[in-house]
Amino acid sequence: MKLYQIVAKDVTRRKRRVLYAALGVVIGTMTVVGILTIARAGEANIYDQLEKYGSNLIVVPAISNLNMQLGDLNLGTVTVGENYISEEKLPQIRRIADDEIRRGLGIKDEGDIATIAPKLYMNAEVMGMSMILVGVDPQQESKIKTWWRIQEGEYFEGADQALVGAVAAELLELNAGDSIGLNGSNITVAGILEETGSNDDYQIFVPLGTLQRAFDKDGLVSSIDIRALCNACPVEFIADGINQNIPGVRAVAVKQVAATEMGMMERVNKFMLALAGITLVVGLFGVINTMMSSVHERVRDIGIMRAVGASRNQIIKIFIYEAIIIGIVGGIFGYLAGTLLAYALGPIIFEGTAISYVPLYFPLSLALATVIAVTAAVYPAFRATRIKVADSFRSL
Repeated sequence: MKLYQIVAKDVTRRKRRVLYAALGVVIGTMTVVGILTIARAGEANIYDQLEKYGSNLIVVPAISNLNMQLGDLNLGTVTVGENYISEEKLPQIRRIADDEIRRGLGIKDEGDIATIAPKLYMNAEVMGMSMILVGVDPQQESKIKTWWRIQEGEYFEGADQALVGAVAAELLELNAGDSIGLNGSNITVAGILEETGSNDDYQIFVPLGTLQRAFDKDGLVSSIDIRALCNACPVEFIADGINQNIPGVRAVAVKQVAATEMGMMERVNKFMLALAGITLVVGLFGVINTMMSSVHERVRDIGIMRAVGASRNQIIKIFIYEAIIIGIVGGIFGYLAGTLLAYALGPIIFEGTAISYVPLYFPLSLALATVIAVTAAVYPAFRATRIKVADSFRSL
């Protein structure tokens, strides 16, 4: 009888003990696969949100809070700096952005490279409700927010037209072609956006110049979105160039914000993987305990095998083969359980994240479970080779 046949018969005869040994491996691999799957989905969600944001750089007024104190008495804070950015700074911002992109990518062609989309935010009462009005350059804004889709009507272009977010249109009961008052003047709703799931749904977009004139904010904007139009563009260098050369503004690279989020998630993942590692160690000792029990139960069988000429190497192979079976069973069920765990916990940890199974983690689960099981079987297998024929007769 060949070794694998002996192992198969022994596993069949001791199914419950083998399953108990595999259970520890299943729990460990389940934890690892679940964490990796959730982490992968979380990273994809962050990058997806980053891409949907459109711009990869935002310029805002450089305001700060100054603490006012009189002795030990705190008098509160005072905001220092302008709340708006002058449009006169737009050409300089464009020049820095385009120059950094040309330098970073080795582009020699002249012309505008980055998309510069200024915005002016105003809070006003529209049809008896407080709404946020956003003044934009229609052409530049369409390049920034490529995911915008028109639900009704058409995209706005004229100075007396507006584009209304889905929720705002529902609250105000607006349709394409309706007229709304804007601080004494009337503008026509050219179109209504499809729901985006962002703040755009609650806002009303009008041409920048129209909003500036209506609220006496000529030449002023609240923020500037910049899209470098390429993933490899050096947005961090653009931000540094703007911050160092243009006073009164602060440029922030969206990639840096995303990197901060990724760093936090990476630290959480490391902590969770450490817990998974502890779980794997517990599973390893569970397999060792099962294998040691198997050695004590099979003293007679091992002694008889030694008596008929079985070598120590063959005895070790029997336990290693059994450990491989435990590892394969543990890896398969660990992958399935880990994927189910990710489906259950993923949307809770990362709200709105779509979890999907990762086939790449299946061989990883099998390999990890098999390594754990084989490692756990080494010492019991070594103990089994030290059993003498005389010991088997004493066990009868």
